[in-house]
Amino acid sequence: MYLIFIAALFLAYSNGANDNFKGVATLFGSGTTGFKNALNWATITTAAGSLVSILFASALIKNFSGKGLVPDTLLATPAFAISVALGAAFTIIIATKIGMPVSTTHGIVGALTGAGLIAVGTGFNFAKLGATFFLPLIASPFIAALLSMLFYYVFTTVRKQSGIKKDSCICVTEEQPVLAALNQSAFEASTTLKMQTGTSASCTEQYAGTIVGLSAQKFLDTAHYISAGAMGFARGLNDTPKMVGLLLIVQSLDIRLGAIAISVAIACGGLFNAKKVGETMSKKITEMNSGQGFTANFITAALVSTASINGLPVSTTHVSVGSLFGIGTITKKANIKVISGILLSWLLTLPVAALLSAAIFISIKNS
Repeated sequence: MYLIFIAALFLAYSNGANDNFKGVATLFGSGTTGFKNALNWATITTAAGSLVSILFASALIKNFSGKGLVPDTLLATPAFAISVALGAAFTIIIATKIGMPVSTTHGIVGALTGAGLIAVGTGFNFAKLGATFFLPLIASPFIAALLSMLFYYVFTTVRKQSGIKKDSCICVTEEQPVLAALNQSAFEASTTLKMQTGTSASCTEQYAGTIVGLSAQKFLDTAHYISAGAMGFARGLNDTPKMVGLLLIVQSLDIRLGAIAISVAIACGGLFNAKKVGETMSKKITEMNSGQGFTANFITAALVSTASINGLPVSTTHVSVGSLFGIGTITKKANIKVISGILLSWLLTLPVAALLSAAIFISIKNS
């Protein structure tokens, strides 16, 4: 009982380390706020989603207990649950250490597959694996990319028609004296060009104009925070049941207490080990301003929340990266090299988790 509980908490910690910052990556990446403030907001909203998940995500809890994939008799075996939790956890924490934003969902599915195949062989339900898990996982990043491109176009059109303009500036610093590189005609050609002295971080693209009588930039910053919070909440709502499902094997443990413990472990993982993945998500996939960040978050939160309520095991990672890639495609600032590396890590997640969980299952059974 205690080993299953500890293994599930380790998985939750790994999940928080790799996933927590993804919801607020656009806040940091667009310069809307600093890393610490973004991380605190991610921790609060994810914890809220985790606690609420126990009320609305019973379908996910059932799916990720392994029910239907393997015989019920195997599900009652502690060795199976421990193998799945540890196989997924080690896979996620390794990816976190190298800064790759991978899918906990993929990790758990891979671990379920590896341990399940070793335990029951041909008794493993491949039909359910494909219909329930693979289809949502494969389709979700493409849907996210397309929707983010569509909504960004719509939001941009509405902004321009409302008379809200981008207000850019040039920062002059000791390291980069850009003033010398500009001539008089460049200043005359741009009506929104400003100059100020400071660091590049203090000179971010702003929106000039008003929305319902409020400053367009302040309105957008508020909406951006809300969308980031919604994404963090959606992530907690979607991911927590996947780990609570493993605790169903411990029949004597109250599921509500299990969900609270999982929530705390997720929060700790994010607070202590989120930096590398946070930098990849915020700075390396694509450059973005606050409007583009808001759009990516809006799409991710909507898709993940909808999937959670309907019991579809989509990956927050796949959806959020897909949304950012969609924005980067529109703005032509997507870093293809980084995205290629992320896609490779996605391809490796499932087989690595399967091999690890299979090896752990064999070790436990032979000990």
